[in-house]
Amino acid sequence: MKITSSAFQNNAKIPSKYTCDGENVNPPLEFVDVPSNAKSLALIVDDPDAPSKTWVHWVVYNIGTKTSEVKENSAPEDGIEGITDFGKPGYGGPCPPSGVHRYFFKLYALDTTLDLPQNATKQMVEEKMKGHILDKAELIGLYSR
Repeated sequence: MKITSSAFQNNAKIPSKYTCDGENVNPPLEFVDVPSNAKSLALIVDDPDAPSKTWVHWVVYNIGTKTSEVKENSAPEDGIEGITDFGKPGYGGPCPPSGVHRYFFKLYALDTTLDLPQNATKQMVEEKMKGHILDKAELIGLYSR
């Protein structure tokens, strides 16, 4: 399984359009080679280089397994967006105070759908995913101010 973006390569700079310095919309993403036995997908975007903790920028779960792309400035079809560290659902782009930060776009193929409340957090999603991950893919974007 792979996750890619036409906006940036793995371990390359995320264009400012997708950050708080620009339009702050999600970049386009492509999902390929999703396991045929997967029941749902989950997407977590976070920044482990944030000063106080790993900062959560986007959480989407129960994405349909036929989903092969996420268009720019849109949520994955039929996915449920969880609460980010910005205190609300939806994508929140890179906005580091200083230095170079790494943004991990992590895609998980699961053997189940997740029974979670509408306001689920990354921690809740990760807890429910335990023991259900069939495959994982990762795309890393870099950004600095």
